[in-house]
Amino acid sequence: MLISLILILLLTCGGLPITYLVDRRESLLWRLAVGNIVGTCVFGTVVFVVACFVGLTTGVVVASLMVSLLPLLILLRRDDRKAMGRDLSHARSQLSNAGSARFRGFLYYALFFILFWAFFSKAMWEAKDGIYTGGSQNLGDLPFHLGAIFSFTDGANFPPQNPSWAGAKFSYPFIADLVTACFAKLGGGVPSAIAAQDVSWAMSLLIILERFVTKLTSSKLAGRIAPALLFFSGGLGFVSFLSQWWSGDVSWSHLANDYTITDTYRWGNSMVVLFITQRSLLLGMPLTVMVLGGVWNIFTGDKTEAPQQKRSPVLAFCVSPVTLGLLAGMLPLVHLHSLAAIFVVTAFCFALRPDRWKEWLLFGAGVCVIAIPELLWSLSGTATETKSFFGFNWGWDKGTDDNVVVFWLKNTGLAIPVVVAGLWVVFRSRGKAAGQKADVSDRTALIKFYLPFAFLFVSCNVFKFAPWEWDNIKLLIYWFVGSLPLMTYFLVWLWDKKLLQRIAAIACFVALSFAGALDVYRTASGQINTRVIDADGVKIGNAMKSVTDPHSIILNNPTYNSPVVLSGRISLMRYPGHLSSHGIDYGERERDVKTIYTGGGVADILLRKYNVGYVLIGPEERSTLKANDAFFSQYPIAAEAGQYKL
Repeated sequence: MLISLILILLLTCGGLPITYLVDRRESLLWRLAVGNIVGTCVFGTVVFVVACFVGLTTGVVVASLMVSLLPLLILLRRDDRKAMGRDLSHARSQLSNAGSARFRGFLYYALFFILFWAFFSKAMWEAKDGIYTGGSQNLGDLPFHLGAIFSFTDGANFPPQNPSWAGAKFSYPFIADLVTACFAKLGGGVPSAIAAQDVSWAMSLLIILERFVTKLTSSKLAGRIAPALLFFSGGLGFVSFLSQWWSGDVSWSHLANDYTITDTYRWGNSMVVLFITQRSLLLGMPLTVMVLGGVWNIFTGDKTEAPQQKRSPVLAFCVSPVTLGLLAGMLPLVHLHSLAAIFVVTAFCFALRPDRWKEWLLFGAGVCVIAIPELLWSLSGTATETKSFFGFNWGWDKGTDDNVVVFWLKNTGLAIPVVVAGLWVVFRSRGKAAGQKADVSDRTALIKFYLPFAFLFVSCNVFKFAPWEWDNIKLLIYWFVGSLPLMTYFLVWLWDKKLLQRIAAIACFVALSFAGALDVYRTASGQINTRVIDADGVKIGNAMKSVTDPHSIILNNPTYNSPVVLSGRISLMRYPGHLSSHGIDYGERERDVKTIYTGGGVADILLRKYNVGYVLIGPEERSTLKANDAFFSQYPIAAEAGQYKL
C-alpha cells in the first residue's frame, strides 16, 4: 500500500504544474485533484508507447515515471513559480485561519474519503480460500481487469493483444489497468494498488465535479451537493426497501438486494454499476469534467489568465485551449465514450458561440494531435465489428413493458422533474443564485450549455451506441453529470426560501439519493462476500506463470472467472458476455472450443489451427463442456492443483 501511495503522490506532482497551463485561477486543492488524474494519464500513455517497443520492465516503468515528472520544469518559469507560491500561501492562510466553515469543509472531504476507502477496498481481496469481491456487480468485471493487468505484468502483452480473444488487438481502453500493472511492477500488490488508485481517482472526481458545478451555478452549496447526487445516484428503489423494512425482511446489517439495479430498475448507482466495475470510467470522468470546465470557460468567454500574468498575448491566448485539447486527446485509451461526450458538447458550443472560433480550433487541434494516432492504433487489427455499435433502440433499456416516461421516472426518481424545475428557476431568476447576481447572458449561457447534455439523453433513448444497449449508460452518465448544475441550482433556490421550501429541498435530496446510498452502504459495510476464483484456481493460475511461455495461448472454458486471468496468458476465448459487449462475433470460435473439449478427430486440427499451447481442464470445463479426459490424457500435464489440470 505504501508503494502505491508514494507513486500516486509522484504522479500528482508531475501533473500539477500542467494545471497552470489550463487555468491560473483555481485553488491548490483543485490542482492536486487534476494533477493526480493528468499525471496518471500521462504516465500511462508514456508507458504504453515505450513498452510497445521494448516491453514492460521495471526500468521502463521507472523511466516513464521520470518522463511524467518533466512537467515540473514548467515551474522554472518565474511567473508560474510565483503563481504556485501564491496558491501555497493562500492554502496556508486558510488553514491558519480555519473556523467553523473550514472545519465543515474538512469534515465533508474526510467523510467522503472514509466512504471511498470502505467502498473501494471491497473491490478485491485475497483470502486462504480464494479471491473475493464485495461488489454486487463486480463478479464478471474484476476477472476481466485482472486478466488485463496480469497480461501486462506477466504476459509480455505489448503491443497489447486482447487477453480474452487471441489474435486481435486490445481495443478496450486499458490505461487504468496498465497503470495498476506498473504499480505492481514496482512492488505494489494488485489489490492494494486497485484500492489506492480507485480512492484517489474518486476523490479527484469529487473535487473537480464540485468546482465544475460551483463555476456554472455561482453557488458553493450547489457544488457541495452535486457529488453526493452523483455518488448516491439512484431511482425509486428505496420504495422496495421501505416495504421490506416494514415487513421485517431486511435490517441495516442485512440488506436483501440492490435497490438501483435489478430486473425492474436499470439505471443503477454510479459507484456500484460503474466506478467499481469500470475503472476506465473512474479515471476518465474526472479528466472529462475538468475539460468540460475549460469548455465552459471558452463558451462564456471567461479568461483563464490572471491579471498579473506577463505572458505575451499570443501565448496566453493559445496555451490554455491547446493544453486542454491535448489532455482530452488522451481519452481514446482512457475512456473512449468520455471523448464522445466531449465531442458532442464542444460541437454544440461551437455552433452556439462561433465568435470563439479561434479557441475552438485550437482546442480541436490539441485533441487531434493525440487522439487521432490513438484511435488509428486501436481501430486497426481489432476483432470489433464497428457496425454492431450503432442501431435504433427506443427507450434505452426499458424492455417491452414499460412506458418510456414511467421507466425513467422509476429509474431516476425526481431527477428529470428537478432538472425541469432547475431550468425554470434559472430562466425565471435572471441568473441569481445563492445571493449572487448575474446578468441575463449568464442565465442564457447555463441553459444553452445544457443543450448538448439533453441531446445525449434523447439520442441514447433513440439509438444504441454500443453492441449491448445498456452500455449507453457510458454516455447517459454524462447527461446526468451535465444535469447536476440545474438540479443543485433548484435545490439551493429552495433552500434559500422559507421553512417549507427548505423541507422540500431536503425531501428532494433524500429522494434523489436514498436508493443509491443503500446500495453503496451495502457494499461499503461488507455485506457482500462473493468468491470469484477458488484457492485451487489461484494455485493453477500462478503455476501457469512459471510453466508456460508468456506468449502462450491457453484454451479454457469461456466463462468470466477462469483461473487463466491470473496467469497473464492470452485465452483463445473467454466470457461471451464481454466479447459481445465489445462487438466481437464469437459464434464460430465458441463452437470450435466445444468441439475441442469433446475430443475426437478434428480436435487436434483445431488445436493447431488456433495455435493453442495449453488446455485447462477444471470443474467448469468438465461440467459445462463435458471435457474428454481420456482424449487429453495423450498430452503431458504441465501443472496441477486440486481438480485443475493444465
